[in-house]
Amino acid sequence: MQVKSWKQLLQGVIDEPWAREIDAYESQLALKREERLDDKVFAETRLRRGAYGQRYDNGQRHDGTQSQSLGFDAARTKGPNTLWDAPGMQRIKIPSGRLSTEQLEVLCDLAEEYSDQILHVTTRQDIQLHYVHIDDTPDLMRRLAAVGITTREACGNSVRNVTACHIAGVCSDEAFDVTPYADALAFFLLGHPGTQDLGRKFKVAFSGCHDKSCGLTGFHDIGCVAKTRSEGGLKERGFAVYVGGGLGPVPHAAELLDPFVPVKELFPLALAVCRVFSRYGERENRSRARLKFVLKKHGIEQFKSWVAEERARLAYDPRWEHPLVEFARPGEVPARHQGDAPASPSPVSERFAGNVQPQRQDGYSMVTIKLPLGDFTPAQGRGIVEIARSYTGETLRTTVEQNLVLRWVRDSDLAAVERALVALGLGEGGAGGISDLTSCPGTDTCKLGISSSRGLARELRQRLKLLEPELPPEVSKLHIKCSGCFNSCGQHHVADLGFLGVSRNVKGRRVPHFQLVLGGSWTNNAREFGLAVGAIPAKHVPEVVKLLTEAFHGERLEHESFRDWTHRVGRRHVKELLGDLTEVASFEEAPELYRDWGDPRVFTIGDIGIGECAGEVISPSQFAFAESERLVFDAQLALDAGDAHGAEQRALLAMTAAARAVCLPLDPSLGEDVGEVAACFDARLGRSGSFDAASPGGRFSRHFVKAREAQPTPATLARARQSIEEAQLFVDAAHAYHSQQASAECQPPERSASMEAVL
Repeated sequence: MQVKSWKQLLQGVIDEPWAREIDAYESQLALKREERLDDKVFAETRLRRGAYGQRYDNGQRHDGTQSQSLGFDAARTKGPNTLWDAPGMQRIKIPSGRLSTEQLEVLCDLAEEYSDQILHVTTRQDIQLHYVHIDDTPDLMRRLAAVGITTREACGNSVRNVTACHIAGVCSDEAFDVTPYADALAFFLLGHPGTQDLGRKFKVAFSGCHDKSCGLTGFHDIGCVAKTRSEGGLKERGFAVYVGGGLGPVPHAAELLDPFVPVKELFPLALAVCRVFSRYGERENRSRARLKFVLKKHGIEQFKSWVAEERARLAYDPRWEHPLVEFARPGEVPARHQGDAPASPSPVSERFAGNVQPQRQDGYSMVTIKLPLGDFTPAQGRGIVEIARSYTGETLRTTVEQNLVLRWVRDSDLAAVERALVALGLGEGGAGGISDLTSCPGTDTCKLGISSSRGLARELRQRLKLLEPELPPEVSKLHIKCSGCFNSCGQHHVADLGFLGVSRNVKGRRVPHFQLVLGGSWTNNAREFGLAVGAIPAKHVPEVVKLLTEAFHGERLEHESFRDWTHRVGRRHVKELLGDLTEVASFEEAPELYRDWGDPRVFTIGDIGIGECAGEVISPSQFAFAESERLVFDAQLALDAGDAHGAEQRALLAMTAAARAVCLPLDPSLGEDVGEVAACFDARLGRSGSFDAASPGGRFSRHFVKAREAQPTPATLARARQSIEEAQLFVDAAHAYHSQQASAECQPPERSASMEAVL
């Protein structure tokens, strides 16, 4: 008897448009297998279906642990024309983070059958499965589509997952429940003809209130904050709409486009913003292709004018009424009604109490399931399904802090829910606290990762989890976030203590480092960003966290936040606290510093080899790099003192020193004059593109050009702050270029045919 395929089994179950899309994708996969589809075309095709490439190391994660998938290390190839030599990552969109129990069951099945048996919650409320073979992706997509989940536009130059407050609908501070509006907009923009030619990714977020952090609208391309107003005695719903926010190498806070957009205007306005972005966004330089750069270049007033013009050109679409229809639908219904509950609540343990938050509905609470680094297994997922069906109903949400939330738990059932979670190994307390670290995949699976953000987060989590019961309240509530590179997928800019992966070259060897970013704000929808203080060797980071938290506890004023403390004491004081923790001993003295967290191998980045050169103890380039780091720090001090001009000047000088460092091997007699260094750098490295090629994903040479061009105009604090961010990025890029050149010089010469004969 012939076994039916998933396509046959699910025929008539999947909505016809979605079924056609997946069939088309499968056909494109077949064309690529036969080499009849251009590589670039297929790359965008698979990305728009959420299929990503990833790092892969002979069946092992980069944290050193073996993949759990049986037979996985054999890399299930299907003949000589296999598309990828290694499996990839499948990203799955979960609008508003809202999951049904049926959907979670299917996700667990897919993780078990197609990946390494780990489901990963991302900082955008998505679910990711790693180590998925591309040949399996069409069936995976069909099984998701059968339960109403799509992977379309989960990646690529498209509108990504629309996120929303995970407590929407049960929060006591919200203007109204934003969930139906977020979901409706997500599916309106999905595949819309007006969003198919964007030059870069586009992110949308919803928040039910202005002051809390759940929605994080402050750093999105479109951020919608719920508001109401009274018109003729009737209360009208709408949104304050912000645009042009973003993190990445240089963060930018979203700017107010309209203080009140009625719900019936939400769809056309969002579409108009997308069209303006498509029309005026950068196309050639991907590092400047986000919406925030359109606003930086043209200003909010010009942008408002363009949006108004685009809105006026849009023909009426009946789907614009969907927000009104969605609002009319019934909300969530609890599985167990309060009237049936015992009279007294059921207390949870002291350590778990922080995971419980009362709802605005009397007698009900939300329970946060703390997921270690956003991961859980299929077995745990199925256990969560049973808990939800027993105690809450269809009320699961993923969160931007990489956790899961159960809503509508009767207070009388809290102790039973805690016991059930403990039995699953998911009963750990401290959700949202210092041991609940956020991290991007970093070098575990991401091709852009520089340092092991997950390895660092795992180490910090284990240490802080043990210390947490004894920590002062103001310390236990701090947020720590880790990113593997400058792209900020771990959202390090809005953490109290943020870390982003960089590397440094010490005597011809690479050393994993993390830039320390202090004083970001997680409240007020994350509109205030931290500023880099300096690079720390990866293995010194735990000691840095210990020193800073102890200093904060000992020096803070009453009710002073960590952000306020860092601004009051200043970065000079922070730098003094760090002492010699920024220094790197030689490989012979401290070989552990040359290995990243969770990886026994000597540190490398991608395919770049480790330099084994002998040579001068301290080269002129190393001196120049040290000067560049000092100048960045001095620029930060000047900014803290309110000296915009001084900060901007020092930022320029820092870039000049870094440019001189990479030019000295080409011109040992090069002086320190800005004009002289700039002329050499532009001619030899900048215009040729060789400098930027060492740092994929960014054109950092432009920051040096921009800093020189800005000098004749008066400096502002905002511009100075951006100049410092860009100076640090340029310095990091200079280190990357220098390391690449050092590694290349240390490679053995290629063997000639005659040499092969002799050997």
